[in-house]
Formats: sequence, structure tokens, C-alpha cells
Amino acid sequence: MNAADLIACARGEKPADLLLANARIVNVFSGEILSGNVGVKEGVILGTGDYRAQETVDLGGRFLAPGFIDAHVHIESSMASVPEFVRAVVPHGTTTVVTDPHEIANVMGMAGIRCLIDQAADVSANVYFSLPSCVPATHLETAGARLSAQDLSALAAHPRVVALGEMMNVPGVLSGDPDVLEKLDMMRRRRKVRDGHAPRLSGKALNAYLAAGITSDHECADFQEAREKLRSGMHIMIREATGAKNLAALLPLVTHDTARRLMWCTDDRHPHDLLDRGSVDDLVRKAVRAGLDPVIAIRMATLHAAEYFGLGHLGGIAPGRQADIVVFSDLADPVIEVVYHRGIKVAEGGRMVAEEKPLADQAPVNTVNLASACLDFTVPAAGDMLRVMEIVPDQLFTKQRRMRATVRGGAVVSVPEQDLLKIVVVERHRGTGNVGKGFVTGLGLRRGAVATSVAHDAHNIVAVGVNDDDMRVAVEKLAAMGGGLAVACDGAVTASLALPTAGLMSSQPVRRLRERLDRLTAAARALGAAAGDPFMVLSFLALPVIPELKITDRGLVDVAAFRLVPLFD
Repeated sequence: MNAADLIACARGEKPADLLLANARIVNVFSGEILSGNVGVKEGVILGTGDYRAQETVDLGGRFLAPGFIDAHVHIESSMASVPEFVRAVVPHGTTTVVTDPHEIANVMGMAGIRCLIDQAADVSANVYFSLPSCVPATHLETAGARLSAQDLSALAAHPRVVALGEMMNVPGVLSGDPDVLEKLDMMRRRRKVRDGHAPRLSGKALNAYLAAGITSDHECADFQEAREKLRSGMHIMIREATGAKNLAALLPLVTHDTARRLMWCTDDRHPHDLLDRGSVDDLVRKAVRAGLDPVIAIRMATLHAAEYFGLGHLGGIAPGRQADIVVFSDLADPVIEVVYHRGIKVAEGGRMVAEEKPLADQAPVNTVNLASACLDFTVPAAGDMLRVMEIVPDQLFTKQRRMRATVRGGAVVSVPEQDLLKIVVVERHRGTGNVGKGFVTGLGLRRGAVATSVAHDAHNIVAVGVNDDDMRVAVEKLAAMGGGLAVACDGAVTASLALPTAGLMSSQPVRRLRERLDRLTAAARALGAAAGDPFMVLSFLALPVIPELKITDRGLVDVAAFRLVPLFD
């Protein structure tokens, strides 16, 4: 629709396509709840008023708000294709996401990024991208690709690219690494924001990180950290993921004075959370139930993210903005009932109205390349005390502990009675034969083993188990499937899920993925795995940019020192 027609329709001289009548409108600009009608023409909001329309929907006093925006998410963590991810989140009111495809980029490079951009071309949501800034995340691991500023420049001007993705290479920023600085400058020149990733960074190191032009962070785990970063000018994305739950700790940060610098994000959510709890709507409800002003909670889910990413056509119910609108009945408990995208009803009652177009079946590209002799998980005894990763419930960071080694036949073994389990990371991209070996506590297995090729961010294979034989069986199953998740016990696979797209994703319907993942989780819990989502926990034990102790295919990493450290302490 051209500007002249839009103006004529907004003046009421021509009929609207749709009139949403008798509504209570959440005005995120003024902070008011206003009674009225909203006119829509060809996917654009005309304004409020009594418009003639081809279709009128009487909302009976229900609330209208702008469609929600997820400020930072990795679609790959849903294990679903982009259309299937959209099918999961849109019925919950999330009509826009900004996704960082660095998971698939670490496996497939630029081809992986383009794959997701192509999948997002014709879906019932606005899917924007931030370019992965750190592929690989560090020099302490082996990834499937390496992306320079020159590589990324091919997509920097793409209309769906709105940011540089989370800058995890904090040491590279602080040391002035030329390629890191070029990536930041490349996006600055295009007036696109540069997202951060700086857990526990403080003081002058934080000052230096921000001086490089980084503008946000979603890794704050406590109030003090978030307040310092907010005071230093950062936008804070408050995260509530499957693995990392930060909303309760950070909610005291949200006030009338600070909220304009705050947004919501989900980061990484597995299918069961997306389908059962929702997306950004889950954060809005939790915040409102905890006492936050509902209008502020909705602003953080809409206008603030739109303004941060320069998406001026989104984020509000106002003339000229895209007609992405959600309908709900209770402001104190906003459960989304109807969703409009570009003025068309796309979801109602928790389901899509029309099916998303299924992806055409494609021949899978096997991205699992194991060296023939890499499955020896023996840890020869070389000391009495071990450096051990300690899992912290509902967080991505781990603690570092010292525990006494138990030796049998000259090798260190798992001690399930003490919740001390062997963990290995098997390089799966280049056939190097690298196997990082260590020990972890907090997972709770008493028998068997679990393994996954979803292991942020290099996505090598991670396995944890009570004995080497079951670990080997689980890893071999992943290799045979081209990647995925597996549980093994007594020499046999008891549950598995194939993820043939980069070892990360599947084109199966998201509800089917959820069913398979539920069976996997049940199989892991039957072996003693602690409550929660053991595969989400497992996937972050190999991420060497989040403190304190992590493991890669090259060995244990002391994240604060940013170096490999020996297993025996």
C-alpha cells in the first residue's frame, strides 16, 4: 500500500480491512490503558477510532497489546527448524525474534547462517538476525568453522540482520584483537547495535569492554552485576531460559526509571518449555505475578526491544506500525488468546490458525566426523586430587572444586555414590581425534551415560557417564545418527533423538521433538539424573566463556584465566 492510500484510510476516507472493536488498548508510549477500536489496513495499523471496515471483531473489553519481541534467542536450541520454532512461539504472542545463529555457524559456517535466513523467508513472524561474532567462541576448542570480519561482511547489510551477535571474546576485546575490532566497527559503520556477553565483568575491564562500542548484555546473574552494567550505559536483557533462570534475581532492577533500558529474552529454550510455558509471555507473566506493573512488563516485551534494534515499525499499537497484536483477558495474568501478524489472525487458543509451510525434505549433511581411534576415555592416574566442575542449578556458570581421585587398575574412574562422574568432549568436525577428559559433579547419574552433539558453542560431542563402555555406546549412536542426543545403559542405547541438521536441529514437528525429548529426559532420570533438563545442563558444560571451569575437546579450561589447566591439581 502506498503512502497516499494509507493516509486516506487513516483519515477514514476508505474502509479498513479489519477493525478490532471494544478493546482495552495497552498504550506502551503513554503507559495508559485506553478503551477504543483499532483499524488495520493491509497489515498496517491505521490508528484508533470508529473506522468502517470489511471485518469487525468485537473483543468484548479484552486487552490489546503489541506483539512480543524476544531480544535474544538461539532458534537452534529448540532443536526445530525455523518454521517449527515459529509454530511453537507465535501462539504465545511472540511475533518477533532476534536470533543469533552462532550454533549452526560453529558447525557449518556461513552456509549455516544462510540456511536459517532462507528458512525465515516465509513464516508468520518477524525473524531478524544478529551476525555471530565469535565463531569459534575461543581458541581453546575445535569448531567446524572460523568466521572473520570479512566473511561476515557478506551479510552485514542484509535487511534481516540488525545486530552483531553476542561478543563472547572478552579477552579479544580487551587486548584490541584486530579481527574483533573490525567486526565491531563493521556494524558500527552500518549503525547496527553490538550485543555483548560478559558474565561477571566489572570495573575497568567492563569500562574497556564498553568503550569498544558494545551495547547490551544478557548474562547478568545477580542484581549487583546488572546494576553496575546498567549504570555504565548497557541495555540489559533479562533472561529466563531452560537452563539459566535470572528473572527472579534481576527483577529488583526494574523500576520506572530503569525499565527503558531493559528487555526480556529467552536465549535457549527446549521444546517442552516453549510449548508448555511459552516464550516472552512466560517472562511477562512471571514478572507481573511478582508485582511488576503490567504495562512496564509489556513495554519491556515490545517497545524497548523495538527501539534498541531500530525496528521502528514494530513495538506499539500506533498509526503506521505493523499490525502485530496480541489479545488477552486478564492484565494481571496475561495469557495470550489470539495473535495477529500483519493484521491477519495467525493463532488462537494456543494453536496456529494455519499450518506453517513444511520444509522440503533435504538430504542430510553428516557433520559428525570422528577419528577411528578417539573413543578411548581412559584417564590414567597422575595425582591424588582432581579439578572438578560443579554444576550450579538453574545457572550456566559452574564452580571449581577439588575432589579426591578414585583409582582402579591405574585409571581414575567415576564414583556415582559421590556424584563424581567422568565427562569427555570428543571433537567431531575435523577428525582430529581430540578428546578432552574431566570430571563433573551435580548431574546425579547413578548408572549408564548420556551424550549430546548439542554442546555450546563448538558443538563437539559431550558425554557423561558412570562407565566408559556406556559412554562409548552413546557416542557411537550419535555418530550413526549424524548427531543428536542419546542415553545408554548396560551396553545398549535406551533412548535417542536424531538431529541431522548440523547435529543440532530436525525438520520434525516441534511437538514430536518434544515427545522424543521427554522420553530421553525420562530415560536419563531413570538412571539418576537430577531434576530439571539434563541435556540442557550437559550442553553448556563445554562453553569456555562462562565461568568458572569448563571442558572442551582440548581439555579443562579455567575461564577466568582463559587458559587450559591440568585435570590433576
